[in-house]
Amino acid sequence: MTELLRFATAGSVDDGKSTLIGRLLYDSKAIFDDQLEAVERSSKAMGADYTNLALLTDGLRAEREQGITIDVAYRYFATPRRKFIIADTPGHIQYTRNMVTGASTADLALVLVDARKGLVEQSRRHAFLASLLRIPHLVLCVNKMDLVDWSEERFEEIKDEFRAFASKLDITDLSFVPVSALHGDNVVTRSEHTPWYTGSSLLHHLEEVHIASDRNLIDTRFPVQYVIRPHSDDFHDYRGYAGTVAGGVVKPGDEVMVLPSGFTSTVAAVETMDGPLEEASTGQSVTVRLTDEIDVSRGDMICRPGNQPTVGQDIDAMICWMSEVLPLRARDKLVIKHTTRTARALVKHVQYRLDVNTLHRDDAADSLALNEIGRVQLRTTLPLFYDEYRRNRTTGSFILIDETTNTTVGAGMILGPSAPSPA
Repeated sequence: MTELLRFATAGSVDDGKSTLIGRLLYDSKAIFDDQLEAVERSSKAMGADYTNLALLTDGLRAEREQGITIDVAYRYFATPRRKFIIADTPGHIQYTRNMVTGASTADLALVLVDARKGLVEQSRRHAFLASLLRIPHLVLCVNKMDLVDWSEERFEEIKDEFRAFASKLDITDLSFVPVSALHGDNVVTRSEHTPWYTGSSLLHHLEEVHIASDRNLIDTRFPVQYVIRPHSDDFHDYRGYAGTVAGGVVKPGDEVMVLPSGFTSTVAAVETMDGPLEEASTGQSVTVRLTDEIDVSRGDMICRPGNQPTVGQDIDAMICWMSEVLPLRARDKLVIKHTTRTARALVKHVQYRLDVNTLHRDDAADSLALNEIGRVQLRTTLPLFYDEYRRNRTTGSFILIDETTNTTVGAGMILGPSAPSPA
C-alpha cells in the first residue's frame, strides 16, 4: 500500500505558497489539460503574461481578486513513491483558525519565506503554530531565490536566523530548501542555479521523509464510534464495535479493557468490509469483536489493561478560539467533543493568552477572542479518556461547540490534568 503524507503549507502573503503548490502539481503532472486551460484563461483575464499556477489552489473569488489565500484549499496528488494531501493554509493573522484547522492532521509543515524579505512576523507565527500542533517535520522553503541572484550567502543567513528562532520551539526535524516556485527550481528537480546546494529537491524530500515512526504504535486506543447489532437471523449473535484506531495496534487475541466500565475481554476478530485483518494500526477504520458480551457503547474506549489513557474531568488545554461572535471567558458553558465522546464543559479559568508572534504569555488576560490562543482549565460533566497531545494527537485533542448555535467555536490540545475544583 502506497504511503500517504499529509502536509500543510504556510507563509506570509505573497511568499508564493499557492504558486509552489501549483508548480508541484504541474511538474508532477497531477493536473488535467482542462484545468490547465482554465488557469491559462483566468491568467489572461487577470492581465498576467504568464500562466499563474497559484490559481490552481486559490479557488475563492475573493482570493483570486486579492491574490491571497483565505480558505484552506486541499489538493491531492501522487507519485510512484507516495500519495500526498496538501492543505494550503492562509497567511493572514485573522485566519489563524483556518491554519490550525488545516495543519491539525499534517505530518509535515512547509513554511515559505521570501528570500528578499527574510523571516517576517508571519513566518515565526506559522513555525510556532506548527510546533504547537506537534507537526513532526518542518521544511523552510526559501522562495524567490531568482530575485536575489541565487545567493548562497542570503540562503545561509535566513537559515541561521530561523535556526535561532526554532531553538525556542519543539521542532524535531528541520530542513531547508532554496527554491523558485515561479520557475520550478529545486521544486521537483534539482536546479543548476544552485550548485552550492547539496540537498534534494522539495518533492524528493517529501517522497523520502520518514513518517512511519511518527505514529504512536505503543498506546492502544480504540474509541467506539458505533455498536453494530444487525437485526437479522443470520447474524443474531453478531456484536461488533466500529471506529478508527486512534493509537497503537489492535489484533485478535489481545487482552483489552473497556472504559469507563473497566471490564476486560479478548479481541475475537478485527474486521473490515473486505474481510478480517490480522491487525489494525493507527488511522485504520475497523470493526472490533470481543469474546465476551459486555456492555460497550458509543464514546467508550477500548485499550490495554496495562496501558490506559488518563481518565478525568479536569483538564488543562491550549485552545485556539474560533468564534467571531463571543470571546471565551471563565464560567462559559460549552459542549466538548473528544474522540467519539460528547459532554458539556465548564471553563474554570483562563490562565494566560499567548502572543503567537512574540511567544509572550499575558497572565492578566481573562478571555480569548477570535484567532487567539491561550491556556485554559476545563471541567467536563463526563470523564474523558485522553492522552497528552504531545503523545497522541487524536486522543489529546478536542473541539468546543456552542450549545445554542451548534457551531464549532474552539479547538483544543490537552496538556494534562488540572487541579480539581474545590468542593
